[in-house]
Amino acid sequence: MSSPSTANLINAQALPAVTDAVVVDCRFVLGQPAAGYEDYLRGHIPGAHYLHLERDLSGPVGPHGGRHPLPAAQQLVAKLASLGIAPGTRVVAYDASRFAFAARFWWLLRSLGYRPPELLDGGYAAWLAAGGTSEQCVPQPQPCAVPTVEGYTGVVDIAGLGAMQAASSVLLDSRDPARFAGLEEPLDPVAGHIPGALNMPWQAVSDARGFLLDDRQLAQHFAALPEGAPRVVYCGSGVTACVNLFALARTGDEHALLYAGSWSDWCSYLPAG
Repeated sequence: MSSPSTANLINAQALPAVTDAVVVDCRFVLGQPAAGYEDYLRGHIPGAHYLHLERDLSGPVGPHGGRHPLPAAQQLVAKLASLGIAPGTRVVAYDASRFAFAARFWWLLRSLGYRPPELLDGGYAAWLAAGGTSEQCVPQPQPCAVPTVEGYTGVVDIAGLGAMQAASSVLLDSRDPARFAGLEEPLDPVAGHIPGALNMPWQAVSDARGFLLDDRQLAQHFAALPEGAPRVVYCGSGVTACVNLFALARTGDEHALLYAGSWSDWCSYLPAG
């Protein structure tokens, strides 16, 4: 099965030969917002720029909209331009969390109509294991013009989700089984899942080392899903759902939607307890 053009991987052995791409480090640790950038300063792929999940790849948190709302589109575009990333720029992104944050970056750019980033298979650990060097200096960017964008595509809010459910869409919950079942909830005030959702944990599409399953394995993984029905993917806050969206795109499903607010938005309309 050939890989769709919007969901491409690059391996650590091939990356040193790439001279025409902007490399972006997306490492982040939930609950420790400074940790990812501190890791970046301790060492990163030479030439890589850093983007922060909460400062750059998310917008301000409000009463509704979830814990990681989408950033204002034009604000994100300006940040990208400051790093020299234009709509057609080749970009390689990586993290250290099995695509959790690099896939969010991938989804944002794809949704804005940019050339989707290639994700480094195995992340930063794979780069080091392959003999890749690291550096601590922050590179000087080469800014480009700021384009005008219309906004995000491929996304639904809570009202749009209701319409999709009425249209018999398939709703996929990307969180781990315990959170899906409501047995534990470490982040949000209400435990459980959206009625009718199926549990497809985001970690299941990669191995423990952070390498994505091959396309045949991904096709088998998603084979039980109903054919033909539109798919909407969510997680806790619209971040790790993007890993499933990347994996679905690898299997040819380019039209699955992100419920960006995810469970943290949905449960904000429910009584706590």
